[in-house]
Amino acid sequence: MDKKKRNSCILCLVGTLLLLGVDQYTKYLASSYLKGGNSIVLIEGVFQLHYLENQGAAFGLLQGKKLWFVAITLFMLVAMVMVYVRAPMEKRYRWMRLDLTLLTAGAIGNLIDRLTLDYVVDFFYFELINFPVFNVADIYVSVGMGILAVLVLFYHKEEELEMLWPFRKAEKTPPSAGDR
Repeated sequence: MDKKKRNSCILCLVGTLLLLGVDQYTKYLASSYLKGGNSIVLIEGVFQLHYLENQGAAFGLLQGKKLWFVAITLFMLVAMVMVYVRAPMEKRYRWMRLDLTLLTAGAIGNLIDRLTLDYVVDFFYFELINFPVFNVADIYVSVGMGILAVLVLFYHKEEELEMLWPFRKAEKTPPSAGDR
């Protein structure tokens, strides 16, 4: 690995750790001050801080499927690291590298909760639209997926994305003269 790539990986690691620190600190605060029903209304009827121990995904889906969540998260983390390492150090891939940092921090943030607590600490609640309670790591993942969608659909060409993906299918080779 050349020096530029190594420095980029170090920057990604530092960024991930900083984002992860914010996520874990906010979850610590939520557990310390909101647990036990001590919700804090910030905007009456609109937004509040409300403690929730979530053993599933958004909207209460897949409750109690910890092993499934851990396995999928580990697979996605490996895939994201592989894509990050494969990304050229060109300016064009800067957004992809930043986005992978954001997604990685979100995935690890909720993985830590699942492994240490058996649930994810959620605490942001938009009462006005009855949106599922969520946390900072969820914001990282949601924003990261939005950015990824824009990058995939509108910014990078198909060939650029195929080059990044470590599990791409083998290219078809035309049959040789002897095979016909």
